[in-house]
Amino acid sequence: MTITRNALKDSKITVMGLGLHGGGIATARFLAKAGARVTVTDLGSRDKLKSSMDKLAGLDIEYVLGEHRDRDFADADLVIKNPAVPPESPFLKMARQVETDISLFLQLTENPVIAVTGSKGKSTTVSAIYHVMKHAYPGTRLGGNITVSPLSFIDELNKEDRVILELSSWQLHDLGERDLLKPQIALITNIMHDHQNRYRTFRDYVADKKLIYRNQKRGQISLFGEDSWAEEFCRESGGDVYRFYSAEPSETDKRRCGWLGDKSGYYTEDGREIFEIVPAALSVPGEHFRMNMLIAGIVLYKSGVEPEAICAGLSAFKGVPHRMEHFATRNGIEFYNDSAATIPEAVAAAVESFKKPPLLITGGTDKDLKFEVLGKALKETKGIFLLEGSGTEKIIPVLKENGIKWKGPYGSLKEALERAYGEACEGDAVILSPGCTSFGMFLNEFDRGDRFRELVDAL
Repeated sequence: MTITRNALKDSKITVMGLGLHGGGIATARFLAKAGARVTVTDLGSRDKLKSSMDKLAGLDIEYVLGEHRDRDFADADLVIKNPAVPPESPFLKMARQVETDISLFLQLTENPVIAVTGSKGKSTTVSAIYHVMKHAYPGTRLGGNITVSPLSFIDELNKEDRVILELSSWQLHDLGERDLLKPQIALITNIMHDHQNRYRTFRDYVADKKLIYRNQKRGQISLFGEDSWAEEFCRESGGDVYRFYSAEPSETDKRRCGWLGDKSGYYTEDGREIFEIVPAALSVPGEHFRMNMLIAGIVLYKSGVEPEAICAGLSAFKGVPHRMEHFATRNGIEFYNDSAATIPEAVAAAVESFKKPPLLITGGTDKDLKFEVLGKALKETKGIFLLEGSGTEKIIPVLKENGIKWKGPYGSLKEALERAYGEACEGDAVILSPGCTSFGMFLNEFDRGDRFRELVDAL
């Protein structure tokens, strides 16, 4: 089936995975309004999915909840899968054609795309790009893995409007080697171990990330950093390669690149004319946030935004919920929600962001990751309060090996928070940065962060 607006009308389409965060909702709404005969199927119960179904009230949609039926896949003209559904699902093998909300969007539009992936920092980076770019180009839209489906705004776009897409490795995998994604700017923020419970090898994970620049050609921009994979990315990309560095590079490397100085961030294309694109004053602490702002600044500059506007916009950017989010002060104690930190490297970065050792709430469910990186970083904490989980069982030996004391593991976030708050003093910071997935205690990392905020509010 060729994907066009006319082809969708009267087609029998199954949406696999309604979920709670908008992707399935936006897809079902878009298809129903396009005139398709839509069936939504999800293993969740009607009670669990009620809030999502309420947002689709009044639309002609059939719901199959608590199960998947063979006929909803075998008889459909098209199946739209949620990125969390593994491609080897036997139900998907019954389908004639499988798409995603991203692949539908790319086939139905020709808007210029800025595509961003990476192991960490991508949500903060795309949010910063959008925060500044929407003032320069008001039609700019942001979607993808940021929990906003691009199908939610597809009908509002003018042809020239820019679209920023945050793409996870799973979303890129679903696009595969098709030539749908041809971004004007393709960015990989970094590569770290993640989702190893989903991939056979780490290189398989990296291979999915590489798909972001697979279809680029000269005149389109590929932006990479300085980690161990960057040189390979540079060799493979068919686009014009730009770089970003944590410190000023040598004169021979100072072509089409940005870097962090002692306080600000800079950019040059020729090594002679140097622009400041990251201001010294930022709202979120830490070098990792500064690096994300540098990357955002390069994208903005190459998109036509003036350096002065970039600096002013990035200075006003307050960060992203659940990512080093400062949200409360109680009795002189600062509270930070870093629930989206689902790998140990993110926890290390969070702890290192503070000039004064924080009190850290961490741990949870493992996704086949290694936690040795925490050995050095967690020595720089005032206290560690562990949440129960299979990931925590791997953190404890690292703490023992490095002579680091901890409290817990606790069976609830409430108990861990109360213990941390009881040991905190005026001027301290308490941070939730789990380094693990949320499954078990919470629906997802956003539910975990929301619950943390609620518990702090109740102190």
